[in-house]
Amino acid sequence: MQVAGSLNTQDINPSDTKNIAVFPKQKLLFVLVTVLFFLWGMSNNLTDILVQQFKKSFELSQLSAQLVQTANFLGYFCMAIPAALIMRRFGYKAGMVLGLVLFGLGMVLFWPAAVSGQYIPFLIALFTVGCGASVLETAANPFMAQFGPAATSERRLNFAQSFNPPGTILGVIIGAKFIFSGVELRAPEVLAMRKADTYVAYLHTEIMRVVPTYLVLGSVVLVFALVLSRMKFPVIKSEHEGDPADQGSFAELFHFPHLWFAVFAIFCCVGAQVAMWSSLIPYMKEYTTVTERTAAHYLAATLVVFSAGRFATTPLMKYLRPSLILAIYGIANAALLFVAAIFPGMPGAYAIVASSFFISIMFPTIFALGLKGLGPNTKLAGSFLVMAIIGGAIFPPLLGLVAKATGSIALGYLVPVAGCVGVALYGFFTPRTGTA
Repeated sequence: MQVAGSLNTQDINPSDTKNIAVFPKQKLLFVLVTVLFFLWGMSNNLTDILVQQFKKSFELSQLSAQLVQTANFLGYFCMAIPAALIMRRFGYKAGMVLGLVLFGLGMVLFWPAAVSGQYIPFLIALFTVGCGASVLETAANPFMAQFGPAATSERRLNFAQSFNPPGTILGVIIGAKFIFSGVELRAPEVLAMRKADTYVAYLHTEIMRVVPTYLVLGSVVLVFALVLSRMKFPVIKSEHEGDPADQGSFAELFHFPHLWFAVFAIFCCVGAQVAMWSSLIPYMKEYTTVTERTAAHYLAATLVVFSAGRFATTPLMKYLRPSLILAIYGIANAALLFVAAIFPGMPGAYAIVASSFFISIMFPTIFALGLKGLGPNTKLAGSFLVMAIIGGAIFPPLLGLVAKATGSIALGYLVPVAGCVGVALYGFFTPRTGTA
């Protein structure tokens, strides 16, 4: 089945958004692209499970275990601009299909990585997954923002991104059930297994537990790539698609300061989000008596709250300026994470879970605001916004460094506090750019 047509996102006066349609007429394509947000959501928070699993399986420090996030998000940074150049030449469809193929291939690489029993091949596989996700986000986010009236781009992208959290929830549930074995050895038990020469075999068994989950997900992603390759995409007239003489340039991007403020805000937002989630299980293992599987349930709870935040807040954007909501939510999030840093234990864990409500709308809102008014420069600009996701590779190791230096994972949470303050400042400042 094919959906054809052309789309001009500048046909409607953005001065009155209350009565302007949010969704495009090409409903089937809109649904299929929305599924992408669900699919990469399943993978995103499986990395939080992997941090704890690899920490145990490879006997890593908290800092070394966080290289899981670094490898994944480094892929975002490296692939974003190549993805934009590919899409500038071949369009959004090519970007989405390429992203799905890389994404699925990286997941399949978990099998030989597990057989090798080494940490580095896993990081290579995660880097490949990150490259695929980078292409997908560089394609899907600006496409959704443009796939309808410009005046409702924030609401449309937030709606599509609202299907990302259900995917992450399912991913964490699957990871907790099929990756975590539930076996948590105490020091005397480890010593006994070492003496019996069974400990190395046990660790390899723990490593192999990641394979079935990633093989199944990788297969689903590759099948979806085939499905999407059969669809026909509309021409985005506001980007001058189909006009090879005007496809934008990197030099022109420097004339849009609101884009670069958005890049900074996404760096802070994603860094804070990844750091606070990837350290939740180690945080709870350190300061509470819960098991790793129970801690994984709290991680799933953060995603439920995150999803609720998106679905509850998106309608508010019909009445309140999105940038103002960003500022308020940034302050609320910084306050809650500060509680987690100062009051470690269950109160801090509850604060981390609650903070997910307020971080929920940050990424899609900043992304949509950053792309406003860029016309043919949108694809290139989107690549820089996706590159800013590198914050997810930097903040978790910084949290690990603070934890190592102070002997406290809790104090490490001051790192995502700083990120949320950065988002709040962006929310207060961005009205002056004329973008919100």
